[in-house]
Formats: sequence, C-alpha cells, structure tokens
Amino acid sequence: MLDIREPHEWQAGHAPGAVHLPLSALAAGDGLPTAARSRPVVVICRSGNRSRRAAELLRDRGVEAVDVIGGMRDWAEAGLPVVDARGGNGTVA
Repeated sequence: MLDIREPHEWQAGHAPGAVHLPLSALAAGDGLPTAARSRPVVVICRSGNRSRRAAELLRDRGVEAVDVIGGMRDWAEAGLPVVDARGGNGTVA
C-alpha cells in the first residue's frame, strides 16, 4: 500500500506496512519507493481524492495501480489498524 499523504498526515497515522510517498513528490516525478516497485500498487490518502489522482499518474507510467475509495477515514472507521510514525496507535489527520 502506498500512502500519498503529506508527511504530517503520515506521521499521525497510517496503515501498518504502508510505504510513504507524498502526492507532491509523485507528481514532481519522484519514483516509487523500493518496497512498491515491480508489483501492483494500492494507493491511499485521507478521503480518496488524492489517491485517485496518484493512481492515474502511476497508471500513466505503466504501474498497475488502484486507489482506496474512502481513504484512511473509511479505513479507520472500519476498525482497521492505524499506527503512528513510532508504531503506536495513530490517528487520521
């Protein structure tokens, strides 16, 4: 899972095992983190708007990518785990 939110959002809380690359960096042409290369990518943001854009950018670059509709808000509301930058209980910022 690729979390494309800004650093402060990522640090507050993200899905365990997700990798981080802000949409701003992805849009500027930064490559995928090593953990997200050569495999299908599930993209997530806070509500689903930025992840939709990021998935489109990735597909345009030949990456198999889908976005998580509802983002981290719906993830957390479904009772799925959210961890902060230190691995403790996180929140969706």
